[in-house]
This record gives sequence, C-alpha cells and structure tokens, in this order.
Amino acid sequence: MDPFDAGAGGILRQPRAVWATAGASVVAFMGIGLVDPILPSIAQGLDATASQVSLLFTSYFLITAVAMLLTGFVSSRIGGRRTLLLGLAFVVVFAGLAGTSGSVAQLVGFRAGWGLGNALFVSTALAVIVGAAAGGSAAAILLYESALGLGMACGPLLGALLGNVSWRYPFFGTATLMAIGFLCITAFLKEQPKPARKTSVLDPIRALGHGGLASAAVSAFFYNYTFFTVLAFTPFVLDMTPYRSGAVFFAWGLLLAVFSVIVAPRMQRRFGSLKVLGGSLVLLAVDVLVLGYGNHTAAVVCTILSGAFIGVNNTVYTELALGVSDAPRPVASAGYNFVRWFAAAAAPYFAPKIEEWTDVHIPFVVAAVTAVLGAVVVVVRRKALTHEAEELERAHATEDGVTVFAN
Repeated sequence: MDPFDAGAGGILRQPRAVWATAGASVVAFMGIGLVDPILPSIAQGLDATASQVSLLFTSYFLITAVAMLLTGFVSSRIGGRRTLLLGLAFVVVFAGLAGTSGSVAQLVGFRAGWGLGNALFVSTALAVIVGAAAGGSAAAILLYESALGLGMACGPLLGALLGNVSWRYPFFGTATLMAIGFLCITAFLKEQPKPARKTSVLDPIRALGHGGLASAAVSAFFYNYTFFTVLAFTPFVLDMTPYRSGAVFFAWGLLLAVFSVIVAPRMQRRFGSLKVLGGSLVLLAVDVLVLGYGNHTAAVVCTILSGAFIGVNNTVYTELALGVSDAPRPVASAGYNFVRWFAAAAAPYFAPKIEEWTDVHIPFVVAAVTAVLGAVVVVVRRKALTHEAEELERAHATEDGVTVFAN
C-alpha cells in the first residue's frame, strides 16, 4: 500500500483526531528552533552574554531528558489524550510567561517549564497518531515525521518574522498556536484505551540494559552534541539579522525534512542502515569543520547542508531505538531519549564556554569529534545493532520511500 494514496488509509485520508495531533506536533517541534534567529536579539534585549542566552536550550532539554522517565508513567495512568492536553497546557503557560521575562534567568526558567510540557506532548503524540490513524502504521509514521520536519523548518521562520518586531513575540505566538492545538485535540481526539500494564519510572532505565538500545543511545548522545552545537551556537557565529538567520535555518529545516522522510529510506535500502548512519555522521563531522573554519559564505552553506545529514541521522536513529530491543516502544523510546537529550542540554552550554576559553573555531572541532565518536560506536557495536538493521532493510524493501518501524 502506498501511504501517499488518497484512498482509504492513505496519508491524505486520516481522521480529524490524527490531523489535530499532527498539527499540534508541528507547533511543538517549532518550539525547538524558534529561538534560533532571535538569540542575538534576546542577548541584546536582556543584556546577556551568548553563554547565558544559550542556557535557553540547556534548561529546555535538561528538563526534557529527565521528564522522559515520567512520560510513560503519566500516560499509562491518565491516558494518551489527557497527557497530550497536560503537555500542551504547560507549553501554553510557560511559552506565554517566557514572553514576559524581565531577565535571562527568568527566561531560562520558563523555558524549563516549556521543556516539561513538550516532553509530555511529543513523547505521547507518536503513539496517539499511530493508534488513531487509518491504514496501519506506515502512513501514521510518515505523517509524524513530516510534522517533525515541517516544525523544525518553520520554527526559525516564525521566530524570524515575529522576532524582527520584538524578541518577545515568538513566545506569545507559540503560546497562541499551542492553545489552538489544545482546543483541536479537546474537540477531535477521543480517549484511547490505557495500556494493560502501567509503566514505572524506572522501566526506561531498565530498557537500557539491552546492549543494542544502549549502543544506539550512546551513539545518539554524541551525535546530538554535534546537532545542537549547530542549532544553538551557529546563530552567534553567523551574526545575521533575524530575517536572514531565519531564512538560513528555514532552508536547513527543509533539507532536514526531505532527507528524513524521502532520502533516508532510499539510502537505507541501497546501502544498509548502519553504513548510511556511519557515513552520514562522518560527513556531518566534515561539514561542521568547514563551517567552523570557512568564511561567512561557507558557514551559511554548511549550516544549511548540515540539515541533510541531520535528517538522515534522525530517521535511522529513531528506527534503531524503537526496534532494537524487545521493550515496548514507548519505554524504549523514553530510555533512548533520556540519554540523548542530555547532549542536547550540554552542547548549548559548553559551545560558547569553549569559545570563551579558546576561540570561535574550537567548538566546531569538538562537535566534529563527537560526530566521529558517534560513528565509532556504530562500528564497534555493529553486532548489537546488525539484527535490527537487517530487519529495517527488509521492511524498507517492501515500502517505496516510507520510513517503517520494524515490528
């Protein structure tokens, strides 16, 4: 079956509940890159340094990482619909409060609350979309990944458009959009059956006892350090107006979406998942080195180009994490995300600090090294990952350009 088919079960013919959840997912993923083009404006408006402003990412992802241990615990007790609504409510409140911040410390604190809401929402949205979708998981997962890519692309664009007026407006805009998402999910999504077994807080940690899942998580940890060095530190290096910076990261997000949804599955079928992942990580390392040492034009080009490698990596890592162990997918996902999001919290903090201690080039050297370390883990632990990679390749062989999670 072609998931793009507009017939029954195709991606274009889904229940309103699925579209409501997918639409809210777009806005949720927009929140990750929303602040990118306005980081310099926030620093100027709140009289803060680059390292202080970068804590907006650190607090957001640190709370997101820890909250991953709670999402399954919460959703297995109150249900997917209520968990989504709780997460959206947190985002609406804390994104709105972020726009009223009078200091960088307040803004960092409100972003932490935002991160808690986003963790509750994003970790539950995929399961809800798959459960409510018509026609099986292929179309549902494609819709979710499309929402991720669209959100990552549109976040910087929205941040630039609203941030050109005031750095506060993107936060108010996000709160408004998430409030609309809250109303749509309230109106269109019915409560789904609760899991037969309630998830404990420690289940994701126990799931990491599986060698394959632990290997995927550790490799993704190194990769995410590189990813979020690009996302959080590059805006200061580019030193562009919100409009121009937003345009750069919009192009970056488009490449991320296209390579995640369309290119990565085709490459996996042709070359194999682990070869694609290892090669993409090495190419990302080369890209960030050129970004760090090239002239301004090279930095812009390499920033945009990194979206292609990041899109490929995101797809392969997600599939490996959700299929490599025998743990339930929500539990495996929570354990995997618990590990990798710590790198997303660390990179925005350490990159500007490393610049202060050395020079502007070294943060990108470190990012290149972590990308290579991610590839090394894939090579060294390939036996633990090979079984799942083979399953993924067989799954991709039956689908045309669609990312499918192995059962």
